[in-house]
Amino acid sequence: MRISLIICAYNEEKYIQACLENAIKNSSGKFYEIIVVDNNSTDHTKETVEKIPGVIIATELQKGTNYARQKGVELATGDLLAFIDADTKMPEGWVDTLISEFTNNPKIVCLSGPYIYYDFSKWQQFLSLVYWYLAFPVYLFVGYMAVGGNFVIKKEVVKKMNGFDTSIQFYGDDTSIARDASRFGKVKFKLNFIMYSSARRLKSQGVTKTALIYVLNFFSQVLIKKSATKSSKDIR
Repeated sequence: MRISLIICAYNEEKYIQACLENAIKNSSGKFYEIIVVDNNSTDHTKETVEKIPGVIIATELQKGTNYARQKGVELATGDLLAFIDADTKMPEGWVDTLISEFTNNPKIVCLSGPYIYYDFSKWQQFLSLVYWYLAFPVYLFVGYMAVGGNFVIKKEVVKKMNGFDTSIQFYGDDTSIARDASRFGKVKFKLNFIMYSSARRLKSQGVTKTALIYVLNFFSQVLIKKSATKSSKDIR
């Protein structure tokens, strides 16, 4: 299996280098290619990426997470498309887990898992894990769940889905992807398929408010196939 790592970035000069360094170090050369899609940044994101050898850099002028992801899909030549956010730090063994899951279960079309927030306190990290364990029964009932900065999907399935829904600006985009992918096979949410991420949005908006927004948009996508929140704030 050829794995394309795709990282969408908008004004991520503070985070993108650490993201790429962790991905390169902890993947042990198992990525077929690494693509960064610069979503029309106004800072030095592109220049920072260009300093790292072997990374493909592309630009998507239309702002939006799914526009950027779709650009990555168009450029990627891998069989599996792995999407992470620019403020994440990939842990050791993450790639081995996805290879094992897709190799051992051909019915899986999409794999995802939770975040652990590396810039939270240990107590806050524990509470965030409790949140995901509480969410897991919902996943079992609904049949699909995904986290936008921590999922892997078969490229052939993205094509069958006619790509990602670019009408979604931000909230609910990952649930839409998981729902659409579930029509073509199993979408697996694995609790120990962890990605380390920054808690900057939770710190800026507040943990409770942010959690409620995500929950609202998850159920809105599940029930009426639309996001309840039409806009989002860029937090950098």
